[in-house]
Amino acid sequence: MNDRAGRVWLFDLDNTLHNASHAAFGGIDRAMTDYIVRELEVSAEQADHLRRHYWLRYGATLLGLVRHHGVRAEHFLHHTHVLPGLEELVHGHPHDLAALQRLRGRKLILTNAPRAYALRVLGALGIARCFDAVIAIEDMRMFGQLRPKPDARMLRRLVAGLRVPAHCCTLVEDTLVHQKAARSIGMKTVWMRGGAAAAQGRCAAPGPTGACAAWASSSAEVTAPSSLRAAPGASRLGAARPAETSTGHARCAAGAAEEDPSSRRHAEGLCGVRGSCAEPDGIGCDII
Repeated sequence: MNDRAGRVWLFDLDNTLHNASHAAFGGIDRAMTDYIVRELEVSAEQADHLRRHYWLRYGATLLGLVRHHGVRAEHFLHHTHVLPGLEELVHGHPHDLAALQRLRGRKLILTNAPRAYALRVLGALGIARCFDAVIAIEDMRMFGQLRPKPDARMLRRLVAGLRVPAHCCTLVEDTLVHQKAARSIGMKTVWMRGGAAAAQGRCAAPGPTGACAAWASSSAEVTAPSSLRAAPGASRLGAARPAETSTGHARCAAGAAEEDPSSRRHAEGLCGVRGSCAEPDGIGCDII
């Protein structure tokens, strides 16, 4: 099997393919707090505390509400993602569509967001047709329980369902803990970088688009373009996310010319630059 043709690209959505910090996260966080106030009959201060506490403890506010308060996941997801006017706030770039179309292999969305929201965003971006499927949080159930990213069990089941080896799957993602989970089961990773790292000039000539990838023969660090660097970002399912930093040392590979030049150009097209190479926090984001 040709590895390029057989590769599966798993794209996160928020703050990977669009600037969700600008378009959605503020509204989602407010809707979550309002939901907790209304459904649990607590004060706004208590609701905000629960939202953040459950996100820190479980990785998703929703999981804590389901476990400790009997909240129905579908009810929560619907009422916290209504987001009037979302489409007017979501912005893409024609460059993204062209680059995604050139990228060889199957392409899927893998998001902790609900399906209806993901489809709205993809429609607003005009890139829905680039993807073979959308795997949303509703699809991440195992044994009757939600197992969203970064659950390694869910990722293993996903790989089994795709019927490809884990090393043929590449996760394109902005959240470091999700990257680590993917690498722990053998996936390749592309780490979307924004916030503080971008300000340090790790990507000297960021492209104009909302999707960003790089190509290197060894490891790569990917810095989000300016459209994604306007805000450090808030968690998809709960609290403000601290700015991500890298302690990894730069180690750009000299053997990039040995790769398939056309494939490398296609991936570079998603960002407009090759990007610098590094091992952020030791996870070594491979891009092949």
